[in-house]
Amino acid sequence: MLRWIVFVVIYIVLGFYSLQSIKTASRHPWLYYTFIALMLLIVGNFIYQFTFGASDGRVLSRPKSYAFGFLLALMSFQLITVLFLFSEDIFRFLSGSYQKLFGVDREFSFPERRRFLSLIALGIAALPFGSLLYGMYRGKYNFKVLKYTLEFDDLPSGFDGYTITQISDVHSGSFDNEEKISYAIDLVNKQKSDVLFFTGDLVNNKAEEMGPWKVLFSRLEAADGKFSILGNHDYGDYVDWDTEEEKEENLEDLKKLQKEIGFDLLLNESRYLQRNGDKIALVGVENWGRGGFKKAGDLKKASEKINENDFKILLSHDPSHWEDVVIHDDYHYHLTLSGHTHGMQFGIEIPGWIKWSPVKWRYKYWAGIYKELGQFINVNRGFGVLGYPGRVGIWPEITVITLKKKS
Repeated sequence: MLRWIVFVVIYIVLGFYSLQSIKTASRHPWLYYTFIALMLLIVGNFIYQFTFGASDGRVLSRPKSYAFGFLLALMSFQLITVLFLFSEDIFRFLSGSYQKLFGVDREFSFPERRRFLSLIALGIAALPFGSLLYGMYRGKYNFKVLKYTLEFDDLPSGFDGYTITQISDVHSGSFDNEEKISYAIDLVNKQKSDVLFFTGDLVNNKAEEMGPWKVLFSRLEAADGKFSILGNHDYGDYVDWDTEEEKEENLEDLKKLQKEIGFDLLLNESRYLQRNGDKIALVGVENWGRGGFKKAGDLKKASEKINENDFKILLSHDPSHWEDVVIHDDYHYHLTLSGHTHGMQFGIEIPGWIKWSPVKWRYKYWAGIYKELGQFINVNRGFGVLGYPGRVGIWPEITVITLKKKS
């Protein structure tokens, strides 16, 4: 109870400053009454969802994620107005104190300046507020096809020009628009790649989240097959199960779902892809993540049936596995495909100019292609969303990689 009281007090203080900004900038009472109603509606819904709302696990799914998203958007608006008006209040306090102490008869603060600052604050605060709302309704379905060509000295000649499509982090528990997801599935098929890889996190909490979307995802096509691995969310670790047997049954249900979709699920296993008399090794590990994330991945076990000199593609959900284990392994893994980071679903990307997201402070390799010690990794920005139900600047990704043999 105490945490809710503290939260509401902070929320009201922030809202008070935002309201003062609106009152100063506008003379229309309906505007600030609307803002008060919006504040109360958003915080009321948030408290209701997180106290009485249904919960299928500790990871936010609908409608909790929307309650969180609306609160995040409004509080970003509030915080920016506070930065402007609170600094103005401090200035007025100091200037008033100076006048009283030294008897200076001089006006340091003007109502027009206050109104000017309020207008500036509202204009700037509207940018993240509008962006976060846009991200919730349009941004999360703004699917982008990102294409890369990677060259290798030792790529078997039969695979020169071989194309790969990668998707990752579906998080079906956050889906709410069948038409948009159907469009994305068609966009994947439109690439007509030779093989399709899915690199983990089919659900948020439970396997049952994928049930309504199974038929849609079974439409995915690739001539040489569809291969998948597990991500940290697929194990059911974010649910307080009554028994361990229930948790194990959930994982088995998810594995069956992957098979029904048509995925060949690699559980610390390997396969060979054949093309024009040549072959390359495909290795898939279970989730291995730095810190408190599950470490079920066993690279040695997954690679025990392939040869050291094979050209190797590795599927590993978490890029920290590549950084901490893979690139230092005795085997040379030519290309690793990962996901997990989502690019934090928030950032700024202008190709050739800037690529930034706060997630870079946690993950060194967080989006796109990287190369270390002669080995490549692609970190997919994710297909779905988690937590905040949208994307701003970091759009959902379908990766297409073409393998080329160096001349």
